Amino acid sequence: MENLNLWNERDLARREAMVLRSRDWRNGAVVYQVMVDRFAPSLRLDEKTHLYRSPRRLRRWDELPLQGTWDETARVWSHEVDFWGGDLHSLSQRLDYLQDLGIDVLYLNPIFSSLTNHKYDTWDYHQVDPTLGSRAEVAALAAELHRRGMRLMLDGVFNHMGRRSPMFISAQADPESPWRNFFRFRPEAPEQAISWLDIENLPELNLEHPQVQDFVFRRADSVVQSYLREEQIDGWRLDVAFDLGFRILHELTLCAHEARPGSAIIGEIWNYPEDWHPAVDGVMNMHGRAILLHLVRENLSPGVAADMWETMVGDAGLDHMLKAWLVLENHDTPRLSHELPDSRQQRLARILQFTLPGTVCLYYGGELGMEGGPEPASRAPMRWDLVGDENPTLQLHRRLLSLRRNCPALRWGDFRRLHADDLFAFLRRTGSARETVVVVANPGEHEVTRFVQLRDSRIQDLTILRDALTGREWTVYAGGVEVSVPAREVLILQPDCSPAPGGYHRYRRLP
Repeated sequence: MENLNLWNERDLARREAMVLRSRDWRNGAVVYQVMVDRFAPSLRLDEKTHLYRSPRRLRRWDELPLQGTWDETARVWSHEVDFWGGDLHSLSQRLDYLQDLGIDVLYLNPIFSSLTNHKYDTWDYHQVDPTLGSRAEVAALAAELHRRGMRLMLDGVFNHMGRRSPMFISAQADPESPWRNFFRFRPEAPEQAISWLDIENLPELNLEHPQVQDFVFRRADSVVQSYLREEQIDGWRLDVAFDLGFRILHELTLCAHEARPGSAIIGEIWNYPEDWHPAVDGVMNMHGRAILLHLVRENLSPGVAADMWETMVGDAGLDHMLKAWLVLENHDTPRLSHELPDSRQQRLARILQFTLPGTVCLYYGGELGMEGGPEPASRAPMRWDLVGDENPTLQLHRRLLSLRRNCPALRWGDFRRLHADDLFAFLRRTGSARETVVVVANPGEHEVTRFVQLRDSRIQDLTILRDALTGREWTVYAGGVEVSVPAREVLILQPDCSPAPGGYHRYRRLP
């Protein structure tokens, strides 16, 4: 039990801040991203084969997605209509796996009715695509996750819809259509819609129009609010949120919080993170991803990379960064094993993802070392055959998930950069020295030995720092520690604050 009489005013203020952070599930969670069609083979495939009629094609689970050809009739690439048959029911049968890993949040790629497998071309927001299930199954999945102490987030594609949406077909064909104001048409060619990235299949929504805002997020029965209120999902990840702009994002976020207090709105924003909060609760921290990949590839010196990370946290604010999703791979990027072919580099990047401030976002199969280049190769069906104790990548993830679950500093602790030009070093801390974690990474090809300043005045002299992954030990001396870090390795150092065998306890009067 904590003896608060030992805490000074600064300690008590920091403790109060940590308590508040710890009560917000959005801080430092572990998110697991799933493409429902690709995650678990359907147990009901025979009942729904009729849903995969041309131009859709149903693939075997052991087939890999390949770049297709342009389908002139469907006006999409053929690989966009390749399906593997997974659904919400089969996903719900695999929750034990996610719970055993220690996942906090299940995030689903779009599930709305649409033509393609990726479903970023929505036809009807209020209908789950029949190949995947129903809204009732979404509600059941949310309820089961809540029973397990987990949460559910959906992917909201509110910048654009699909060309085959009945709403768009009506709007395009009839200038008097009730849906005409929902889309943007070229003044010089009223039958031609403005589409996202000029992709014909993705006509943009006219989000400035009050009717569209009511439909998407303002009303209690809007898309955003209805899933929060009725299905009891816990939040939305917003596709291409950078295109929605600050004002619309802020209004959407406020409406979501009103519908379900404490819900999360996370924006897919590839920009520098500063200023995007509180328009969203957090960004997908793709800037942080870029820093890490350049660091690990040795395109950035460790000192400069640490400067960049410290600047980003300072500019964007730690409270925002704790909610931001730190992504190394997802459906829009190559798999980590493709980005970093050297397994030591993969390991280094993954350890830093789990120890830097932010919410860890894992892409299905990443914990197994699944391979794949740019999409569609990165969207292969889940490799359940790789699940086993003999898989070293899975074993690393299990250790990191357990470590993060048991280290409050890694989930919501403060961030302090530690100075070392040829090492990427930082410290995470709460109000107690017992919870401090020191991380020192060497992305180079040679071992580096350096004296590292420890920016935590509660770490006592002669304290043993023990590496959480290897058990190796170093001794604190005069507010610093001299460490030797092997090439392309990371140390996760934790202080041993236990008393000496004879009873002497140097932490007896410290928090």
